[in-house]
Amino acid sequence: MPLVETEKKDQIFIVRINRPERLNALGYEIRTQLAEAWSEFRESKNLEIGIFTGTGRAFCAGEDMKESLEVGIVGGKRPTIEDPLMNGSLEKPVIAAVNGYAMGGGFMLVEATDLRIAVPEAVFEVSEAKRWLLGGYNHGHIAKLPHPVATEMAMGFRFTAQRFHEIGFINKIVDSDDLISTAVSMAEHMLTLPPASRVNTTQMMREMKPKVSGDLEKLAEALKEHGDKNDLIESRKAFAEKRTPNFSGWNNPDDRYSPPTLDSIG
Repeated sequence: MPLVETEKKDQIFIVRINRPERLNALGYEIRTQLAEAWSEFRESKNLEIGIFTGTGRAFCAGEDMKESLEVGIVGGKRPTIEDPLMNGSLEKPVIAAVNGYAMGGGFMLVEATDLRIAVPEAVFEVSEAKRWLLGGYNHGHIAKLPHPVATEMAMGFRFTAQRFHEIGFINKIVDSDDLISTAVSMAEHMLTLPPASRVNTTQMMREMKPKVSGDLEKLAEALKEHGDKNDLIESRKAFAEKRTPNFSGWNNPDDRYSPPTLDSIG
């Protein structure tokens, strides 16, 4: 059985991650099959609206950390082909139908979509702060969230579907039995629009998303180097071994008090 299943309903293309025993964690094969599925969708002359969901208790639990440790690559091995959904080259709108946990890389899959619905049990987490040397600083900014909420997100706190609906990150909360049918209804509405209106509006709305400025991205790159990189592996080992991590923090303890700043990086 494929790890990523696809289904076509006239002009609607449904993509479903199908690895429920591992909470649909993103290993190399799933990443590759997702890239293939979204490439097929992009290249199709008939398919116009995508729906993205998962099987079981999770939409996607993020990085397959056991596989990352096995291959010795932090973040996991990446496919040799580009994923149009994740690199921004997919011109067609996609609706996320979040059936459960959306964590780390799974959260980023949701973030790449245009419209989002979720079941009441769904749980969301930006996980960078737990696995990297810099938390997910950009996610709340892109979602136009107030600074305290964006900070909460960046620090790896979990959000319920209800909380995300209240702050405007997801459009609707629906029961699991109605999840796909609601997504299909939303897609069918979009298909009633004049084609140019749908295409042009999708492009316009994406261009209106906030972006992190170049100087802040430069600071982020410097901060990603500020700390003992052995902690990246330690966070994954501790997760895989179900134990409390033993973090080093910094190679030089004095670095704790001298993080890069906008002024220091010029």
